[in-house]
Amino acid sequence: MATPTFLAMYQQLIANPSVSALDESLNMSNRPVIELLAQWCKSLGFTVEITELHSAPGKFNLLAKRGTGEGGLMLAGHTDTVPFDDSRWNYDPFQLKQHDNRLYGLGSIDMKGFFAFVLDAIKTLDEQGVKQTEPLLILATADEETTMAGAQQIAKHPDLKPARCIIGEPTDMTPVYTHKGHMSSAIRILGRSGHSSDPDRGLNAIEIMHMVITKLLQLKEQLKNKYSLSDFAIPYPTLNLGHIHGGDNANRICGCCELHIDLRPLPGLSIKELQMLLLDAVTPINAQYPNSVEVIDLHDPIPAFSGSTDSALVKLAEQVANTKAVAVNYCTEAPFIQQLGCETIVMGPGSIEQAHQPDEFLAMEKVAPAQQQIRRLINELCFS
Repeated sequence: MATPTFLAMYQQLIANPSVSALDESLNMSNRPVIELLAQWCKSLGFTVEITELHSAPGKFNLLAKRGTGEGGLMLAGHTDTVPFDDSRWNYDPFQLKQHDNRLYGLGSIDMKGFFAFVLDAIKTLDEQGVKQTEPLLILATADEETTMAGAQQIAKHPDLKPARCIIGEPTDMTPVYTHKGHMSSAIRILGRSGHSSDPDRGLNAIEIMHMVITKLLQLKEQLKNKYSLSDFAIPYPTLNLGHIHGGDNANRICGCCELHIDLRPLPGLSIKELQMLLLDAVTPINAQYPNSVEVIDLHDPIPAFSGSTDSALVKLAEQVANTKAVAVNYCTEAPFIQQLGCETIVMGPGSIEQAHQPDEFLAMEKVAPAQQQIRRLINELCFS
């Protein structure tokens, strides 16, 4: 089976839904996308290993390799997308649509489209008769948009030892050498419900939550004032109060209230330390109202990714992109991939501004430059 054209690969990747969601009614298997990639990789002479995730049955990683030995370059990305609101899309999310010099589709830049760029680059280099000199690997993971289970599992692979890895998240082909981590936590208040006409017979969870929020806002300022890295546009760890719900009626004392927060640690600020700061913030309230406040991780915390601008991979990527490597506030699979011992950067086509947005698109004028840059990176690292 011959590898399809660039646009044909793009179209088929978009046409196979692979939504990752914590809500099981929205969650989908990524197997059709994995099987497509497996076929195309085999047609280019790769050996393919498909592995079901231990923690997420029905979700799969793909690892394809061409060449022998350790080292070489791994090109990595995730096969899942976020859920979508059909009412906010002007186009079918699962049909690649070319309009107004844009390629629309769910996953067009975040980030199934990256695989079309990678496979097209390898096919072009093969057609040019350039000889591969280093091992070349392609990694496609599952559930990056939720638990990062695919990347966490691949980090424990016993025989995977690439020298370098490029993760193709949408950075507009600007190399990213470091990024913040991500924690999502629920603060759950358990009060005692009762009739609103006699407040002392209950314990109002909303009122306790008010005290908790005061402490969290103090923690937010503490993080801002105590920790800083000038590499980042937002140089401090951030804390966001994202979602709150509680109570059921105006004339009833609220018995339960829950707040979901988002924390973004800097490199050097450990997840454990941040968790302790969060617990310390609510401890006085729990002392005043015993066992009323519970802190729960909504998913496994994702550590920050800490790289160096001095690495050979970063310097090559800066040359190819003709721009300096940057630090970003969002997070990727990089800290897990990095555990394999490889130099790692994040660098891929498309703008992060389009990620998780209705009518997600890749601007057509960016296709040819990105193709050229990805081809050059692969050529210099594996074919020269």
